[in-house]
Amino acid sequence: MPSLTQLNQDLAELVAKRIELSQISYDDTRYDNIEEAVHRLEDTFLAKYDDFLEDVFLDIHDEYCPETEVLSPLAYIARKYVKTHKGFDVAENQGVWVEIEEAPEKEAHLVLLPNPLRVELNIGNYKKIVWQAEADTTKL
Repeated sequence: MPSLTQLNQDLAELVAKRIELSQISYDDTRYDNIEEAVHRLEDTFLAKYDDFLEDVFLDIHDEYCPETEVLSPLAYIARKYVKTHKGFDVAENQGVWVEIEEAPEKEAHLVLLPNPLRVELNIGNYKKIVWQAEADTTKL
């Protein structure tokens, strides 16, 4: 099992770089360099945590959305995060779309968030933490 503290730090770094990239336009001279940095961080993140996170997402899918296929851990990282005083939040449509057995008519998403390291199930305005790392990763 990898260090969950390090996983949280690496995810927070990747999220921060994605936020930085989202705040500049394609014609900005820094865009290509920042985009390349995002890709390097994503590659490193997968190399270090793919197997562990795949197991986490398999367990979550088995419990909440068994009819939905598990994707790469990168798919569960939101495209847009909102930095809050407590850490990070996301809009309800971020992450991976899943079909929830108890509410198949509702649109639901699973998303991986740092600070604290967790996976949220978002169904409209309803948010539920379906997995959270141990207390040593709660805040960086």
